[in-house]
Amino acid sequence: MHSPQPEAPITVLIADDHPLLRQGLRTAITAESDLQVIAEAANGEEALQQIVSLAPHVAILDIDMPRCDGFAVMRELNRLGLTVGVIVLTLHTGTDLLEEALEIGVRGYFLKSSAAIDIAEGIRRVANGDSYFSREVQQLLREGTVRQPIPAELAGLTPVEVRLVQQIASGKTSREIAAFLNLSARTIENYRTAICGKLNLTGPNALLRYALSKRAALRRL
Repeated sequence: MHSPQPEAPITVLIADDHPLLRQGLRTAITAESDLQVIAEAANGEEALQQIVSLAPHVAILDIDMPRCDGFAVMRELNRLGLTVGVIVLTLHTGTDLLEEALEIGVRGYFLKSSAAIDIAEGIRRVANGDSYFSREVQQLLREGTVRQPIPAELAGLTPVEVRLVQQIASGKTSREIAAFLNLSARTIENYRTAICGKLNLTGPNALLRYALSKRAALRRL
């Protein structure tokens, strides 16, 4: 009589531009016998390439990554028709990102402050086709907070880009904004360039002048 074969582990990809966070998640995940980390990525482009080539059951994506943010990776996966379960990570507690994540089909949503605590259960749920949200995110869902409408001219910006314009309007420097959003200075400059292109802004300090002119509206968001 043959003994039953053990079930194959749930395979996981971790994508985040902070090595220490990746290490912490890997440690928490590999402590579980039914979970296996098969790849790591430091930016969105690497994450997308590895998901396509390795087909993990679950991909854990930081929202704010260089070269391609987590939401952009998810949208490309949708376009390609890939069914990997996606869990996103963020430092931000605003409901705008949560609403966007739900709209594009993200099935797991964690704040980085609590990711390692709940991550194993979240991976299992998402791999099984269910949704899972960390405790803080569940509280946001229960509160049912409704965001203020974004001014029409800002509708083409991503939530991260809107927050960056808000920070510019409040007088923050690029270095201060980078620290606030937990992004690199180069990533902030890339976002600035993208925003100027979307808003048809040209010339030195054009984005600063625009942000200051919309300060009142931005404060209400």
